[in-house]
Amino acid sequence: MDKKRIAWAITGAGHALEECIGMIMERKKIDLFLSRAAEEVLKMYGLYSRLQASGMSICRDEGKSAPVAARFYGGRYKLLIIAPATSNSVAKFVHGISDTLVTNLFAQAGKSRVPIIVYPTDLAPETLSFGPHREPLKVYPRPIDLENTGKLRRLAGTNVVGSREELTKCLATYL
Repeated sequence: MDKKRIAWAITGAGHALEECIGMIMERKKIDLFLSRAAEEVLKMYGLYSRLQASGMSICRDEGKSAPVAARFYGGRYKLLIIAPATSNSVAKFVHGISDTLVTNLFAQAGKSRVPIIVYPTDLAPETLSFGPHREPLKVYPRPIDLENTGKLRRLAGTNVVGSREELTKCLATYL
């Protein structure tokens, strides 16, 4: 199998979504994985049709088990990127909950020692984000969300990034 592929998962976050889609569209050999919430948010932001038109492999969350996560054991992927990642997904990652496509990917990548890059939405006590109509929004993550991001930083094999620039730099180390 081609171990040169990247698995990229998107959760239901709007923060940094457009820049992440831009990065995905710039690269080849990416398999895209969408949570149910990601599909909804991509449509709200007008980005879903752009992904569909790209012709890339898109896997949707269709149940509690995720057989596609077994691809990590077969050596298909050299890297898992989860960007953007919601506070809900980050909480599940750090507490070992694997009940969605994306949380199963995170668990299986970790178990097969595939490096993981996560771009969480909750990185600072105050964040400027943009809504579906590009309106600026101030977001104030809860202390528990910031605590979970801190725990995520301490997980072996997991790199937490806080900007497109950091994501690009971290990604370059695996290419």
